Amino acid sequence: MSSPRRADRHRGRRAARLTIGTLVAAATAVVALPAGPAQAAPAKVVYLTFDDGPSPRYTPQILTLLSQYGARATFFEIGQNVAAHPGVTRQVSAQGHSVQNHSWSHPDLRKISKSAFQYQVAATDARIRAQTGTTPTCLRPPYGGVNATVRSGAAGLGKSIQLWSVDPQDWARPGRAAIERRVLGAVKPGSVVLLHDGGGDRGQTVAALPGILRTLKSRGYTFAPLPCR
Repeated sequence: MSSPRRADRHRGRRAARLTIGTLVAAATAVVALPAGPAQAAPAKVVYLTFDDGPSPRYTPQILTLLSQYGARATFFEIGQNVAAHPGVTRQVSAQGHSVQNHSWSHPDLRKISKSAFQYQVAATDARIRAQTGTTPTCLRPPYGGVNATVRSGAAGLGKSIQLWSVDPQDWARPGRAAIERRVLGAVKPGSVVLLHDGGGDRGQTVAALPGILRTLKSRGYTFAPLPCR
């Protein structure tokens, strides 16, 4: 017959084994919990942008193509072109596209005085606001020319700088096929594509746009204006 002390030790060891077994079972149960829902994939959005307009010849053609594919875009317009073709800017805005600031006369903003910088931006703001009812909050410096002075000047005027991530160099007129191939080969979700609707002959850009829109749409992309405030 076991002594009471030995029986107590036996019961203690048994209780310890039960406790350890309970903890292991609990831990196993936690590990075996079903996985939570998978993280959603990034939205397949591409931001088409058009610089140097508005153009009475090319901008309406681009607007027609964008409408056919249910695409919205951002137009970085030059103030003096808005002054010359205000109705085209009104058309861009009326069709749900974003109209933003690309300076008054397309200078390199890194190489002008502070007062000239302020004029280039403020005068363009005023012309765009007169046609759209809203003041641009995004600035695309000509040539993509940015330095600390440009950043500071833009911030002082309430502007965020917006550049691009895909440049097919359509301004050099490399041909419709090259423009299309360069865009489609580089686009990924969130890409900002630089194209032009003004500043010269933009027939190649217009010719490349249907293939770009059709192919990207078939890949599941949607098209939205840049998130300028």
